[in-house]
Parts: sequence; structure tokens; C-alpha cells
Amino acid sequence: MRNTTLPGLALPSLLAGLLLLGGCDTANKSTQEQAADKPAASDSAVKDSAKTDLEAPAKGEEQPPAGKLPEGVRPKAYRLDLTLDPRQDRFHGQVEIDIEVDNPTDHIWMHGNNIDVTDIKGLLPGADGKQKAEDKIVPAHYRQMLDSGVVRVDFAGGIPAGEITLRIQYNAPFDKNLAGLFKVEEKGEAYALAKSESIQARRYLPGFDEPGLKATYDISLTIPKGYVAIGNAPEIGRSDVEGGMEKVTFAQTRPMSTYLLSLAVGPFDVVERPAIPANKYRKHELPLRGFARKGRGEDLKYILDVTPQMLRIFEEQLQRPYPFKKFDIIAAPQWPSGATELSAAITYREERILVEGDEPAPGLRLALLGVHAHEMAHMWFGNLVTPPWWDDLWLKEGFATWGTPLVLTTMEPDGGHDLNAAVSAIRAMKLDSLASTRAIREPITDNNDIRNAYDAITYSKSLGVIHMVDEYFGAETFRPALGRYIETFADGVADSPDFYKVIGEQTNSPQLTDTFRTFVEQKGVPQLDLTLDCNTAGDAKLHVKQARYKPLGSPIQEVGQQWSIPLCMRASTGVSQCEFLTETEQTVDISGGTCPKWVMPNVDGSGYYRFNLDEKNWQALLAQFDQLSPTERLSLIDSAFAAFEAGNLQPALLTEVIRLSANADKRQVVEAPLGYLSKYAAHYVDNDHAGDWQAFLDKLYSGRLNALQQESDPDSQLLYSSLIGFLALEGNNPNARKALREKAEQFTGFNQPRNPGALDSDLYEAALTVAVQDSGKAFLDHLIKVRSELDDPLFESASANAIGRVTEPSQLDTIHNLALSDSMGTREAFGLIRNALAEPKLQARNWQWLQDNFSSVVTKIPEQWRRDTPRFAANFCDQHSLQQVQLLFTQQQKLVPGYERALAQTEEGINLCMALKEKGQALVAGLK
Repeated sequence: MRNTTLPGLALPSLLAGLLLLGGCDTANKSTQEQAADKPAASDSAVKDSAKTDLEAPAKGEEQPPAGKLPEGVRPKAYRLDLTLDPRQDRFHGQVEIDIEVDNPTDHIWMHGNNIDVTDIKGLLPGADGKQKAEDKIVPAHYRQMLDSGVVRVDFAGGIPAGEITLRIQYNAPFDKNLAGLFKVEEKGEAYALAKSESIQARRYLPGFDEPGLKATYDISLTIPKGYVAIGNAPEIGRSDVEGGMEKVTFAQTRPMSTYLLSLAVGPFDVVERPAIPANKYRKHELPLRGFARKGRGEDLKYILDVTPQMLRIFEEQLQRPYPFKKFDIIAAPQWPSGATELSAAITYREERILVEGDEPAPGLRLALLGVHAHEMAHMWFGNLVTPPWWDDLWLKEGFATWGTPLVLTTMEPDGGHDLNAAVSAIRAMKLDSLASTRAIREPITDNNDIRNAYDAITYSKSLGVIHMVDEYFGAETFRPALGRYIETFADGVADSPDFYKVIGEQTNSPQLTDTFRTFVEQKGVPQLDLTLDCNTAGDAKLHVKQARYKPLGSPIQEVGQQWSIPLCMRASTGVSQCEFLTETEQTVDISGGTCPKWVMPNVDGSGYYRFNLDEKNWQALLAQFDQLSPTERLSLIDSAFAAFEAGNLQPALLTEVIRLSANADKRQVVEAPLGYLSKYAAHYVDNDHAGDWQAFLDKLYSGRLNALQQESDPDSQLLYSSLIGFLALEGNNPNARKALREKAEQFTGFNQPRNPGALDSDLYEAALTVAVQDSGKAFLDHLIKVRSELDDPLFESASANAIGRVTEPSQLDTIHNLALSDSMGTREAFGLIRNALAEPKLQARNWQWLQDNFSSVVTKIPEQWRRDTPRFAANFCDQHSLQQVQLLFTQQQKLVPGYERALAQTEEGINLCMALKEKGQALVAGLK
């Protein structure tokens, strides 16, 4: 996310009505038990065989920093020259780093992980400021001190304050697990790609691997002749090198962070498009190119088609030019995350953006547009203006998530992007309801904890808070201030205090900055308990109590948390009003002169809070359900489920909420309860009530599903996909299961000629899961065979998830062996194992297998996901399983650094599930 110059920066009034919300990817995560004294026996199983031996500090030496490097040493420029041949196992080269040192010293701290340094020296400038004389060479010694890649460099005789150049010659292995500079092989071709975020650049580049330590880069790559090389800047030269190689040279980059580095080499298809024309903000044409693995270039057509319009909207809305000299889109054959905002070279996991044919399935299309807008927003938010450390990750991820619906709603005003964004913000409240959640801005003191900040709190809670501020204070107030923030810190770094200062000065509104501070720096969801008070004279007041939301069984302590909350409400009198809540208890006079029959406490659903009413006022509000806006209905549904799970709403009222949502006219409102219903089905429906539960779901959704079959608009198709999968897998509806099974058999060619048109990608996982469960081992074997034959990354991922859901015990050996085999990708293995542990019928046996093979599983899955292995147990709901989870991670914690937050949240989730059991069973028992 970056921008450049902006004059006075009043953003256009067009923005005022556009922003309703935004959303994109996420995860989840607190601290737990101390490390066991005894190392796990299989600890070495997850270490690369060529791992550099760590050196312990000598007696009296400074301890290596576990988190942020000490201040006083800054890189200014890198000159990197590497030989990268993806057909080989290792790469090599040299880097020169110009650094500034504030004080004389005999050592500095930097980064490097699993790198073999063959030569390192310091070069001091001569009297004229130029490096020239031999006596200006300072011998240096390089030592990796921590597993996280912290390095100490000692200088013989020390170095003075001022400028010094480090010259480092080194080599390292290509990673085989999608971290750092990794290699993959697809269809007989080898590719090398760099995945640097968050702290993986140190695996291929000795340097200063922190977001705030920005520098320029001059990069040259020696690669096999005829291969494509992709960097962050335009290619400016190519020359032959002996041995069938050639050297590619790139222009110097703008100042950037290591996590944004792009290095990609391989026999990519290159799709060049006409340059994006100059405009009033960007004075030069912009080259646009797409890259995909060999043979898949034509599948980039859709994303390349939408890019110019999307970029134009960003530039117009921000009134700032795209900051780079080119725009490259890379479809990576393998990539550990959905996408990464590498500067001028946005890189995606290919299944997110490759589209066969002219038009993707509706769900894939929405996902593609969303992820592309999010990554494009990063060119300004994150890349141009960068947080100095990971505790301010929200300043890039939150604003990129917020910017996504801003652009998509401009492109497609009736596309429902505001509703999708509202769903994303509400989803964050589920994670934010845990005692073990984190604040949006929370100190990160250990490198192993960095990835835990990439969760729904950083992305979607930030989205909800930014949207609330934008709506309450007005686009005309907030957005010019946001533009001033970008202008002030372009090409540099800014943290939350910097952001607050600029926003506060520009808006002259202490309330605005107070709102940001209290929501960004406190964890938890505000709960507003509302009491309507009407006296005999007709005066109406609303008594409001604010506290942190706390579900049944929660260990949250009553500590008197308080937020500065912009409250907007609407009443039956037809009057909307907004108040600013700053006290734990506050009374609001209701405008209109008469006692309202009902009150909606979250106008347009724009507030990041939940509300609760007494039963009479809940019933009155539910009677107006169809008159509420779609985003208000989403807020109501979330608040109702939250009240039920806190023990404050009767099952009958919640059942009415579910019925009302099922008949709604907007897809997102219909879908809103489905996640809760899936949870209740898994844990609270016993054999005695299974029939009633299935009948209840059939009554709610079967008629709607049948009607949707006659509709062809994208939203109807999406809702059809959601409901048929839900009814088949959660409601065990025989008609839905039969329809999906037949589609899966036709699509894969099971006992019949294959019909590629029988199944679109939105139904891959649901249909394949049903077929795996209902069509026997013959289908499972057939599906495994088809996986090796189809070149369809979406199918590969969905089929792995489906295979994990087998329900026949005799098939477990097959899926377990497949998960750990070379034929299963690392991401796909993670999905298979996660789904296996979500399948109730074989959950215990799959858990035993995980315990017995934990080190092999950890070795197999993507390295940056290992901290999340406790979430394999997220579907447990009993005390014995909880104890088993705690025991496993007490024994094996050294294999999964950074696991503590995921374990704490998994433990808490299991406890909350158990605490809700009585209420959940009462809800199920009362269904008719």
C-alpha cells in the first residue's frame, strides 16, 4: 500500500456514500505453558539437514535479541548478485549492504537463517567518502545465534560511527517447504520463488529483516538461459554468461522492506498487456504483465482484464499515483498464503487467480476480486507507508482490508461487497470474544510470535473499527486526514502514535482519535446492554451500560474495560440519532417526542459492538426484521447469537431469529446463522433429536434451495452452493447428498465418461466430500488417481479437504499415507489433516494418528503454519480431549515455535463449547 504526492488532499465527495465495509483473508491465536525441560525426541525431524549450527554467546557477551534488533544500525542500500537455477538444490551469490552506525562498536546484530557465509568483511570509506584502500577493509566474523535467524557480526578491532559497507559471499539451500527462497516442481518444470513475509527473507539474504528498516535494492540474477526472472523493479539488462546462463539486471527499487522482496525464476508463461494509460495522478504509462507456470498463461486473462479499472479507481479515490514503475501479477505454482503484496510484483497462489474460460464461478470470482483489491491496496498501505514493527501490522492489513470494498463497491455498486465486508467484521467478533484474543495493537517481543498477528483481529476487526470511524465522523472528515497520513510518511515508516497524531491534527477531533485508541489498544468486543425508559409524560430515554462481551464459561475477568463508542440508533419514531459513549453507564434522550415501540441500536450495522435488550424489546425489534437494512439484520443476528451464548437470550427467541434469516432476501443474511448451526449440529444434537434437527433444517432451507435452482444470477448461485452443501453435510439431507454425489461422480468420470461441466469450482469440496463418504473405497481410489491427472489447483485443494472427511475406518490408512506422501502438497496435507480431525465419526482415531506421527506431520506442513497445529483440535468439545491436546503440546512444543496463542485459543474454545452444552441441547430439544 503506497502513494506518493498529494496536494491539500481533500478526497472526492464520491467516496462519502461508497464505504460500507471491507474484508479479506484471516487466521486466529495467547500464551500458555512453559517449555518442557526435555526436548522432543523428534526435534531434529523438522530441521533442514543443512541447518547452520547455532553458536551460544560467549561468557559475558550480550544476549541475542529475540525480537526487534537494537537501534543504532540502519541499512541504506543493498546490491544483491545471486545465481539462481531452480534445477539445482542450492543457490549462491554476494550482497553488499551500505549501513549507518550511530556509535563505535565491535559488533552489530542482523539476520540470516540457514545461510553458509563463505566470506564477510567490512569496507570503510576513505577520507573522500569513497571505499578504496586495502587498509579500510575490516575483517568480520558471522555467527547465527538463534533459530529465528538472529546473527551477530563481530569486527576485528571494531568500527567507527558512520557509514560502512558489508560485503558478504554466501550460499544456501532452496527451501522445499514454501519458506524463504523455495523451489517447486510442477509438470516436470522447476521454479524458484521468494516468500519473504514476515521474517523469511533472512533465509536467502543476510540483512536487516525488519519492516521498519527500509532500503533501496540493486539486484542482478544469473539464471538459466531462456528462463524468466521477476523482481520488484523493471528489467534493464540481460547478457550471456558461460555455462548456458544469462545475467538479468533490474533497476534500483524505491526504499522498501525485506518482506516485500520479489525474486522469481523459472520457465514462466509471460502475458504482456497494453500499458495502463497515464492519468491526472500518474504521469507515465504503466507496463502490465502476468506470469504463470508453463502452459497456464492464458488463464490469467480474467485478472488482467479487471486490473486497469481497479487501479484507476484506487488512484482516483486516494488522489495519489500507483507508486511503482511496473505492475506484475504472478500466479505461483505453490505459495504458502493466498497472496503477498510484493512491491510491483504481487504474487498469488495460482488457485486464487487462474481462471479457465471467460468467467469464473461466482464464489471464485468474488474471492479473486477481493484478494486482488486487497493486495493492490497494499501498494499504498504497507509498501509506500510501512509499519516499523509487527505490532502495528493493522496499519497495513487493516487499511488494505478496508480499502477492498471501497474499490469493489465503486466498480459494482450492486455487488453486495458492503455486505461481504460486514460479514467479515462480524466474524472477527467471534475471535475477539475470547479471553485469549489479542488487541489489534499488542507488543510483539519474540520473532516466533509475529505470525500470530496475522489473524481476524488485525484484518477484520481493524476493518470494522475503521469503517465505524469513517461512518460516524464522515468521509469528508476522516479521509482527507488519512490522505495526509499517507503523504506525510511516503517512502518511510509510521506507527500508531504517528497515525493518531496526523489524524488528530488534521481533523481537530479528539473523539476520533479516542475511538481509534480504545478499540485498537484494547482487546474484546464491547457489549451494550440497553434499557428503554419511558415516563408518563412521554419522555423516552435509553440507559446504556457498556462492558466487555463474555460468553458462558469464559475466563474473562470483570476489569471495567471502557471504550469511546460512536453509537448510532434508530427508533420506530423514524428518527436516527448518534451519540458518543464515553462512560460505563450513560443515559441517552431519544429524539422524537414519544416513546418508541422499538429501537435498533446499530444503524446500518456500522458499529463494532454487540447489543442486548430485554425480551419485550427483542420481540419488538424482531417484528421489524424485514424493514431493517441488510447490514442491520446482520448485526441483529450476531447480537442475538452472542446473547444466547452468554446465557441472556431464550432459545425460542433465537429460533425465531434463525427462521427470519432463512427467509431474507439477501444471501449474506440467509447464510449468517449457518456457522453456528454447524457447531450446534456437531456438538449438541444427540441420536434422540437427530431426526427433529434434520427436519428443522429441511423446513428452513429445502424450499429455498429448490427455488434457487431456477435462478441464474451470481448471488443466487452462491446461495445455492452454500445451502446444498450445508443441507448435505450438516443436515444429512438425502436429496442434497444424492445430487452432489452424482455431480462428483460425473465430474471425475467415476464409472462413466468424465463430464467437466458437471461441477463448478464453488461446489468442488461439498460434492467430493459427499462422494468420498457415500460412494465407497472405489471412489476414494478413483479420486486419488484423478488428482494426479487433472491440472486444476482448485480441485487439488478441494479434493484433499474432501479426502480428509472419510467416514469408513478401513480407509484411514489410505488417507494418512497420502497426507504424508510426496504426491500431496504441503498446503493440501494441512487441509486433509484438519478436515480429518473435524469429522466426528473418526475424530478419535485421527487424533491418535496425529499424536503418533506428530513430527512427520510438522515436517510436512508449511513452516509458517506450524504454530497453528493446536487448531487441529478446534472441533473437540469434551474434557478428555482437552487434556489430550494439552499433553501433546507440552511434549512436542519445541517442534512448533509460536504455538502458545493457538493452543490457548483452542483450549478456550473447547471449554466454551462444553459450557454451552446445556443451552445448546435445550435449543435443539425445543425445535419443532
